[in-house]
Amino acid sequence: MQWRLLEGVPDEEVRRLLSVARRRTFRKGEVVFHHDDPADSLHLISKGRFKVLVMTPVGEPATLAIHGPGESFGEMAIVAEGAKRSATVEALEEGETFCVLEREFRSLRREHPGIDQLLIDFLANEVRLLHDRLLEALYVAVDRRVVGRLAELTRLYGVADGRAVIPLTQEELAGLAGTSRATVNQVLNSLQGSGLVQLSRGRITVPDPERLAARAGRPSRDR
Repeated sequence: MQWRLLEGVPDEEVRRLLSVARRRTFRKGEVVFHHDDPADSLHLISKGRFKVLVMTPVGEPATLAIHGPGESFGEMAIVAEGAKRSATVEALEEGETFCVLEREFRSLRREHPGIDQLLIDFLANEVRLLHDRLLEALYVAVDRRVVGRLAELTRLYGVADGRAVIPLTQEELAGLAGTSRATVNQVLNSLQGSGLVQLSRGRITVPDPERLAARAGRPSRDR
């Protein structure tokens, strides 16, 4: 397993890090940690997918991101001492992570100072992604945002037999697209009418991911 966070770290050091990590397994719907919990560990995903969610000002949950194998979450634990979790992370399906305590990663950083630059590059990329999402929320039409998130999710969940099955609710997709469930429902019904998606309870099927990807790159006239 290769993790994006550890790209460039020598293999022997990755193995050493994993040797002191705790392998953790999670059931579908199980919370890994809650918002405001102590940020004392980093999770490297080896199996399954996890959603990152926060509560909106009106008290409703909103999904900010979904991470899968080869990705990680909880990175603030390795760069800021005494930090607290900024969001809640929940398993979307049966999953497994390597849980690395902050002190173990700090030891690796001391022995290999070059890792600090990797961390800076990784976190800078995350900031750029957040910046792009903010610009989207402000200036990109909602239908295009929904299609864009769906295209990203087809890559995350993979294509089998020429189609992609995304086992997410419309509420979760709404959080990812920065809009309401009612608006997502309207956009999805329009996409279903065009044959781009097939809707069923708790899942969205994309019968032709390439066609959806082409639609995601097409400018919208609506704002």
